[in-house]
Amino acid sequence: MVSGGGAAVYDVALKRREALMGKSGPLAIVKNFRVFTIALFACIGGLLYGYNQGVFSGVLAMSNFKQHMGEYDNDLDKDSSKKGWLTSILELGAWLGTLLSGFIAESLSRKYSIIVATTVFILGVIIQATAVSAGHNSILAGRFITGMGVGSLSMIVPMYNAEVAPPEVRGSLIALQQLAICFGIMISFWIDYGTNFMGGTGDGQSKGAWLTPICLQLFPAIVLLVGMTFMPFSPRWLIHHSREDEARVVLASLRGLPEDHELVEIEFLEIKAQSLFEKRTTAEHFPHLRELTTMNTFKLQFVAIGSLFKTKAMFKRVIVATVTMFFQQWTGINAILYYAPTIFKDLGLTDVTVSLLATGVVGIVMFVATIPSVLYIDRVGRKPVLTIGAIGMATCHIIIAAIVATYRDSWDTHKGAGWAAVAMVWLFVIHFGYSWGPCAWIIVAEIWPLSNRPYGIALGASSNWMNNFIVGQVTPSMLSSISYGTYILFGLLTYLGAAFIWFYVPETKRLTLEEMDVIFGSPGTAQADNERIEEINREIGLDRILRESGSPAENVSDEKLHEESAVAEKTA
Repeated sequence: MVSGGGAAVYDVALKRREALMGKSGPLAIVKNFRVFTIALFACIGGLLYGYNQGVFSGVLAMSNFKQHMGEYDNDLDKDSSKKGWLTSILELGAWLGTLLSGFIAESLSRKYSIIVATTVFILGVIIQATAVSAGHNSILAGRFITGMGVGSLSMIVPMYNAEVAPPEVRGSLIALQQLAICFGIMISFWIDYGTNFMGGTGDGQSKGAWLTPICLQLFPAIVLLVGMTFMPFSPRWLIHHSREDEARVVLASLRGLPEDHELVEIEFLEIKAQSLFEKRTTAEHFPHLRELTTMNTFKLQFVAIGSLFKTKAMFKRVIVATVTMFFQQWTGINAILYYAPTIFKDLGLTDVTVSLLATGVVGIVMFVATIPSVLYIDRVGRKPVLTIGAIGMATCHIIIAAIVATYRDSWDTHKGAGWAAVAMVWLFVIHFGYSWGPCAWIIVAEIWPLSNRPYGIALGASSNWMNNFIVGQVTPSMLSSISYGTYILFGLLTYLGAAFIWFYVPETKRLTLEEMDVIFGSPGTAQADNERIEEINREIGLDRILRESGSPAENVSDEKLHEESAVAEKTA
């Protein structure tokens, strides 16, 4: 339940900031162009993630790669699980990477943890490049290590973007991650299509056909590694680590405003209030961990993760993050991305070149469909976009299942039916591109309080990658054993995902990261002490700033406080 004073101050701060910053949308991105460019550069990490998601589907179809992999890449049903391991080992590494990233992001900073993750990624790519002589073992080892890198980036980049972004464009800048992922997927598909012709498409194909797309990803990784050294730290991380003077300078620079501007001061004090609350709560309950040393940070991660399951308000965040990511993966999106040429072959496109061409179209439509989310997600909201997208995807799956069930033994004489099924795959990807692709990551990045954020995002991202691993592992066996039943399963689960979002997940658009606590049932963490919140607000001068701006934070009516408490009880 919300206690009145703390929630009232945050509510007044939100209204004052909205009056100063204007509406969300494309113009807000232009207004915050510096933040946009920083987030765009950080999203090279998303490009690497997407490139790895897409590149292997084409590589698996190349004849020379099949020769090097042997039983790990053939069309025999008995070896389908080995083919699944070759693909899904990346996701297993990514799952481990997300679990380790919470501690690294908190102890080293978001900025330096991106650099560390990129270094791990580069090492994994180099190991994969030795597969010419070492065979499938180096692909398995290299993709596992590469997965650790992309898994860490999948968690840290949205966190970094969320923490450098002002509220009016936060959703758009987090959605940039998905746009970058889609761009990486798109270019990987078309690079595969082009390099497939190196040395011919038959038995004489050159090893460069698959080595080239694997090694090309080193270039953007090195750019990210070097460029991140020049990017700013997260102001929220700086404040939490007692570097307030630096944080104020960074925050003003990010907003393009003087350090003494009212908007900078309000945002700075809100972040500081939340940070002080978290520190004092930790000091009260775990006094031996009050100092932010590396060892204490390592120990505190277990305390923070444990606290996610102790109260109703925090456990609701756990459910929202992990279940949303479960449903994102069981839409079947990565089954399409990992095995698109194989799926298109099953839909009647038996020529490898044609199936790779159809796969390339998947990349284009997903990229284009993601752009509207970047521009309008902070205006439209999360719930309607996710719900509509899920219904659209599920319906596509059911139509594909019906077509395959009817024509799977007669594609040669019903080519139109095959292309209709392919078109449904493309439509499915469009629905994913504008909805569950960006919006699922936005929700996971924005719902957590400051001290729990690295670990909360890691928990959500690990749910994503573990389910991603399972989908990648079982899809070859499902396609060979239950055929169109695969699409029915994905469709039914996606309908359930729509119901989960609509009936359980609260709307989170345009709230600050600190104000997110209010809609989940309490200002601050679930251990929030309203007197402490009010004391901190008075101590740091947040209520004074709001009074001087003409927003009477201390004179909020009893009726207003009652309304906030009622809303909080309903959402808790």
